[in-house]
Amino acid sequence: MTPLYALAHRMVGGYLRTTWHPAVSGLENLPESGGAILAPNHLSIGDQVFLGVLTPRHIAFWAKAEYFRGEGLRGRLTRRVVTGMGAIPVERGGGRAALAAFDAAIPVLRAGGLVAVFPEGTRSPDGRLYRGRSGAVRLAHQAGVPIIPVGIRGTDRLRQPGSRLPRRHPVAVSFGPAIPVHIEGPADVRRITDSVMAAIQELTGQEYVPRYAKAAP
Repeated sequence: MTPLYALAHRMVGGYLRTTWHPAVSGLENLPESGGAILAPNHLSIGDQVFLGVLTPRHIAFWAKAEYFRGEGLRGRLTRRVVTGMGAIPVERGGGRAALAAFDAAIPVLRAGGLVAVFPEGTRSPDGRLYRGRSGAVRLAHQAGVPIIPVGIRGTDRLRQPGSRLPRRHPVAVSFGPAIPVHIEGPADVRRITDSVMAAIQELTGQEYVPRYAKAAP
């Protein structure tokens, strides 16, 4: 872990463990070293926080590229934070911008790091598990690393409608066995993606929706 990430991991993690008492299981499925993609379901913005503090290794999360180019006092502070946390910059928009973000993740994975990719592509609008997008599988294939499915439960209940402050609610994070990625043809990409989503569903018990989730406006 970078020094800043380790500090946040210890301080924020200590607070969350004391206040929320989150449950974690399947840590034996997390390699002690070596690159891997963590593929969790996506219920709320709290997913990144709880996944980060409950994973004993550094996770490279995505961050908007604007955060790395901030000006002024606030911008420089933000730039130092995202850089110190080991985040991966991602440009807004699809197409080549999205591919560039994945290109930036490949060296991290090949160097033995963990990268979190939410295969649904956006937060679930209703708590159900939606069809997975193939980016995580393609990235794993290019980097030569496995995918570890992750099931997150309870983070969508942390904030009541109309309230700005989170409430205490049980949260659990479960790590499933690693899924190797071997692609010999286009059909393998969808097959492995569906296998990842099935593994996530087994960890969370969510109802599965066989279509892509729409991003919130």
